[in-house]
Amino acid sequence: RLPCPQPHRPAMAARLKRCVVRRRDGPEQHGVAASCLRELRDKACGVLAIDKAREPITLVLAEDGTIVDDEDYFLCLPANTKFVALAKDEKWSGKSLDSGTSWLSEAVDEVDSAAEKWKQLARQLKGDLSNIILMSEEDLQVLVDVPRSDLAQELAQSESKTRVLQDTLQQVLDRREEERQSRQLLELYLEALKTEDGVLSKVAEPQAAPRKEMDVVDTGTSSTGTPAQTALSDQILAALRDKPAPELCLDSQDLELVLKEDRAALASALGWDKQKAGALQAACDQELSKRLQQVQTLHSLRSTSKGKKTLPWGDWPSSKRKK
Repeated sequence: RLPCPQPHRPAMAARLKRCVVRRRDGPEQHGVAASCLRELRDKACGVLAIDKAREPITLVLAEDGTIVDDEDYFLCLPANTKFVALAKDEKWSGKSLDSGTSWLSEAVDEVDSAAEKWKQLARQLKGDLSNIILMSEEDLQVLVDVPRSDLAQELAQSESKTRVLQDTLQQVLDRREEERQSRQLLELYLEALKTEDGVLSKVAEPQAAPRKEMDVVDTGTSSTGTPAQTALSDQILAALRDKPAPELCLDSQDLELVLKEDRAALASALGWDKQKAGALQAACDQELSKRLQQVQTLHSLRSTSKGKKTLPWGDWPSSKRKK
């Protein structure tokens, strides 16, 4: 016997989900209700006054920058999830987070002593261990040199877990130094190839006439000789000028400042040509993107791991290197 056909029932209206939206660099938040991603995008453009020319927007989680473009994933998110709306050509960065990396957007208080500085850095790690990735080499070294008992007390952790943390900090320093040395070796190799090619060219063309005019190098200065102004501090400029692979020693906030700097002004401040300054900015952009991607990956893993708010201390492998 065939089962009786079920009577037709009208589809239930899609359930609205409450969400919170804001712009990347704006603190103002708006609550909206939407039944799907498309509706949320449309309402976000309206309440945030995003120009039509800057659409379509991209929605990312304010917590960790995860891009939300899947309808099923959106429906699985809890109510009152916070989103950041990125207009066309805008990129997500750690400065736009409501998470452990939000300290980058805060004004850094002046510190009176090295003791105050390490305590400030320790509080950043206490909030979120992934901030290790965003720190400068100088800050990492400060935390490595802190007496273990003092650091353990500030972090409210055991000395054994603090040892794991300091070993991890040393690992990050070692990896950056290894990367710096690898880049220097590569640069020396490429320079040797250029020199060898130049020698071979001279041997092949011994009668070549010497050049009568020197190439003019654009240093980014004005015709009056007045150097362009830069907003970078003397400390950052010194690191950019003197250190090999300077992008590895700066923290992520300083890398963002270098990227925002006018290329001509940067070249003038460093005494370089625009091409060299552009290559430096490209290296800083690559390093910043790599760090933010690492932070985003860690936050995504954290958000899927049983609701833990911080990374497990024991998950950081201890370094086998000596400090």
